Amino acid sequence: MQVSIETTSGLERRLTVNLPAEIVDKEVDKRLQQAAKTVRVNGFRKGKVPMKVVRQRFGAGVRQEVLGEVMSRSFYEAVQKEQVKPAGQPSIEAKQAGAGENLEYIATFEVYPEVELADLAEVAVERPVAEVTDADVKNMIDVLRKQQSSWKETKRKAQKGDRVVIDFLGRKDGEEFEGGKAEGHQLVLDSGQMIPGFEDGILGMKPGEEKDLDLTFPEDYQAEELRGAAVTFNIKVISSEKPELPELNEEFFKAYGVQEGGEETFHEEVRNNMQRELKNAALNKVKTQIMDQLFEKHPVELPSALVASEVTTLRGQMVQQFGGQIKAEDAERMLPDTMFEEQAKRRVVLGLVVGEIVKQNEISVDADRVKVKVEELASTYQQPQEVVDYYYSNRELLSGVESVVLEDQVVDHVLSAAKLSEVESSYDEVIKPQKQS
Repeated sequence: MQVSIETTSGLERRLTVNLPAEIVDKEVDKRLQQAAKTVRVNGFRKGKVPMKVVRQRFGAGVRQEVLGEVMSRSFYEAVQKEQVKPAGQPSIEAKQAGAGENLEYIATFEVYPEVELADLAEVAVERPVAEVTDADVKNMIDVLRKQQSSWKETKRKAQKGDRVVIDFLGRKDGEEFEGGKAEGHQLVLDSGQMIPGFEDGILGMKPGEEKDLDLTFPEDYQAEELRGAAVTFNIKVISSEKPELPELNEEFFKAYGVQEGGEETFHEEVRNNMQRELKNAALNKVKTQIMDQLFEKHPVELPSALVASEVTTLRGQMVQQFGGQIKAEDAERMLPDTMFEEQAKRRVVLGLVVGEIVKQNEISVDADRVKVKVEELASTYQQPQEVVDYYYSNRELLSGVESVVLEDQVVDHVLSAAKLSEVESSYDEVIKPQKQS
């Protein structure tokens, strides 16, 4: 096999492969001889079809099949010989492939880029430090009670936390606008569902009362024609309900999985869950800072094949978020590549950089950390050991945990070299979701 390779542009390579004719011809003859034993052709008994007829009837198809297999196999042998790593499938064009002729083809493909790691000492990370206080636990229990609250009709002035039923009509420059009208709309005040000022404007209103609110839409509102627009909403309160919180009793505790031990055990369970959430949230904030900086410090030329593959993955994940209700043929039209390209590029860059850190520092998955992570995931279930056993019996699930653990180990490695400072924080500050990068 003769091989030559050239760089066409950036990461693109063109590989020319030349193979002796006998490699293909011998395999074609072998398969045709095997076929002659079993094929049926009118006018001939099974196994008695002349090779000339077999070759006429099936030769072209068998040759195409053999050519495809030989080119695929020899391509991967060639790239190993040339020590290049293709990123994605090659485009293969046969230049010479006739019977009795040497097989020559050209394979065009992209290669993985060389990643030169930046100085990790230049990474600066702030790690939030917080504790779960008694007040935090009390606040969390109040939230849980609100989630289980019932509603009682009231005629008093509406307060924060009340649930109202309203009719409203919005006007911009005196004209109704799309989406600005509703009847019998149910709204919990202080829930943040409406634009700023809308819910606050209802506070103090009683059922049957009506008023106009002059408001301004946010500059980042999803409807472009309403961004920053001054509008007037006419609002009428139809009815109002106040929340009634459940008692802290055995029935309430059982709703959250505490079967025995009463209020003391319930408080302990809530605190344990909050501490686990606090730990994970702090880790995620640190991880996000590290990944942001690794991305910024590594301007890498990306193979288009890898980006395209990641776009496909992200699109598939969004389709699943819609409950799989979008048909495959409609997905690309409704969810174009441009929606995902920036995120896809970021993920590809980080995948390459993390992979290079793992390679250069010979980091391997820590089995003990995997076990701890699986047990932590299982601890939220009533039968944790069954969940642990299920993870270890399912290779795909376990691989997902191993990937998370390996990423955590990379984070630890970066932290060991980075400039790390600790920032005193509250539970709420750490738990508060951060903007996605």
